[in-house]
Amino acid sequence: MPAEQDSPPIRVLVAKVGLDGHDRGANIISRKFRDAGFEVVYSGLHRTPEEVVQMAVQEDVNVIGISIHSGAEHTHVPKVVDGLREYNAFDDTMIIVGGIVGEEDRLRELGVEAIFGPGASLDEIVEFVRENAPRY
Repeated sequence: MPAEQDSPPIRVLVAKVGLDGHDRGANIISRKFRDAGFEVVYSGLHRTPEEVVQMAVQEDVNVIGISIHSGAEHTHVPKVVDGLREYNAFDDTMIIVGGIVGEEDRLRELGVEAIFGPGASLDEIVEFVRENAPRY
């Protein structure tokens, strides 16, 4: 029996931050994660970075997937990172971003593990999370 089956499922928070109301991608990836055996928490629309951090800490997630199409990733993602650091949860929580994202290098410098743009393979996203999510 593989060790992965003995460990608890990966817990993922799919988050919509800011005024971005486009949630189709977030809903699709949430279902894909669920079907892959992950435990999924969906933030709902229009969350602040602080609310996302609170949800991540309270739900004890392994991964935060931020779905964004508003162009405000460089405003919101740093606040999520800073909030996780305040709770000493940054090192135990992988952050990935999906959607329309500019200046990917800036996000990677913050500690974002992966960025998935339009047309990214759902199977590749699941496999990336499965292989890289922190487990505890």
